[in-house]
Amino acid sequence: MALVTAGVVVLDCAEPEKLAEFYRELLEADDVDASANRVEIRTADGFRLALRRDVNATAPSWPRPENSLQAHLEFVTDDLDGVERRIVSLGGRPMESGDSSGPTEERGYADPAGHSFTVRRGVPTAPKQG
Repeated sequence: MALVTAGVVVLDCAEPEKLAEFYRELLEADDVDASANRVEIRTADGFRLALRRDVNATAPSWPRPENSLQAHLEFVTDDLDGVERRIVSLGGRPMESGDSSGPTEERGYADPAGHSFTVRRGVPTAPKQG
């Protein structure tokens, strides 16, 4: 038996209730557990994300070195354009990414509190040809 098991991803932010609503809507999560300084959501597939109150939290400044990216979330979809519309409608914003000359397999975003996350195209389920 392992001494530790996987816990939960926790993001610090000034207003956990607002940020939890963004992720609850984006991930279509129904299970929400809230206390005075923390809100945790759980998706149907068991993913857990907690938002912890830190009144001094500042948004990551990636790719600038000061207050740079510490970690980020990655989500998977088969509909990058649809997810982007959903993210923007919930208050998130696209972040500048590299080459924008064609369809990308991964896109970067910031949530309403400024935490970065990516959405990438899902791995094809069809067998590889050739």
